[in-house]
Amino acid sequence: MHEMSLCEGIREVIVGEATRHSVARISRVRLEIGRFSGVEKPALEFAFDVVMRGTPAEGAALEFIDIPGRGWCYDCMKDVTIDDRLSPCPECGGGKVLATGGDELRIKDMEAQ
Repeated sequence: MHEMSLCEGIREVIVGEATRHSVARISRVRLEIGRFSGVEKPALEFAFDVVMRGTPAEGAALEFIDIPGRGWCYDCMKDVTIDDRLSPCPECGGGKVLATGGDELRIKDMEAQ
């Protein structure tokens, strides 16, 4: 389960920012998750609850913001939204689409108390 290691990295950022801003409690964390990131949200939620124990984010609400897949079509020369890395271009139907986005996982923001 790589979601556990992802949450360990998220914990480092949260603890660092809480310390830097003298925050005792984080009540909400919003994550941007790309369509192609390979993250399983239920597993991430479980891991988040486990990994955040004993930190300022213990018991924090976890919210997801879905980021669509993006690609560059070499046939019509457009930046397009794609559902799958191998999808044809939704604009022209061409098959020369290079995935350019949608694999991200990042903290969008945190709410402190």
